[in-house]
Amino acid sequence: MASGFFAILDDISVLMDDVATMSKVATKKTAGILGDDLAVNAEKATGFLASREIPVLWAITKGSFLNKLIILPIAFLLSSYLPMAITIILIAGGVYLAYEGAEKVYEYIFHRNKEEPKVVVEVAEEELPELEKNKIKQAVVTDFILSIEIVIIALSTVVNEPLATRILVVTVVSLLATVGVYGIVALIVRMDDYGYRLINLNDRTDSFSDKVGLVLVNALPKIIRGLSIVGTMALLLVSGGIFNHNIDFFHHLFPGLPNMLKEFLLGLTIGLVAVLLLHMVKKLFKR
Repeated sequence: MASGFFAILDDISVLMDDVATMSKVATKKTAGILGDDLAVNAEKATGFLASREIPVLWAITKGSFLNKLIILPIAFLLSSYLPMAITIILIAGGVYLAYEGAEKVYEYIFHRNKEEPKVVVEVAEEELPELEKNKIKQAVVTDFILSIEIVIIALSTVVNEPLATRILVVTVVSLLATVGVYGIVALIVRMDDYGYRLINLNDRTDSFSDKVGLVLVNALPKIIRGLSIVGTMALLLVSGGIFNHNIDFFHHLFPGLPNMLKEFLLGLTIGLVAVLLLHMVKKLFKR
């Protein structure tokens, strides 16, 4: 009886060790999307009153958990009964990620010098809750799309493993993604508030706290801009990696190129094709 109990403990220990190892691999593969997720959510969580930033972020976080709760069971069912669907969804998601990354590159090249007139819109105080609700809804919808890709990419790394391992690995990665991304976003969006508190800490105008506070206040827009650039690069690399590893033609194309450069070029090329096709479709509908 005792030997059977210890055998079960040994099996659980081996399973947990496998889960930990595979979770590291899956997390590395989803890191690109997490970078973009971080940049997108940091941008969406700013622009509110300081007292509303954390409640808004908490509402988006709860929406993200709900998204994972919807996506995970469907993904596990597909991996068990229709594994080919995982590859199809992965490639379709790769096209979407490539499009997102290439569109940012396209906008930067062709529209960065076009200054849009700044329009200041006065919003009545009673309309603020509705405006906040709409922004939260938009953020949760964006999170849903990114969550699908995170789950599918994580699942693709363990698709040949037993069901229990798949469930544990993908669930761990999904939870880490939500907690990690929104935890970091919470720190980022509060940077300027902490900076202003340090500036107002004393009456001196050139104290150490003033200098640190100014650094925090001025760093926030730069950090969000930097995250956006890193997220764009990551989107193209992740999407290129999906095409390179799941489409045989691309896998054997240009064998002499360094892998990272090849994946970046694949993501950028397919993304630009998707951007141009969408622009053509829009023009046709306008006509």
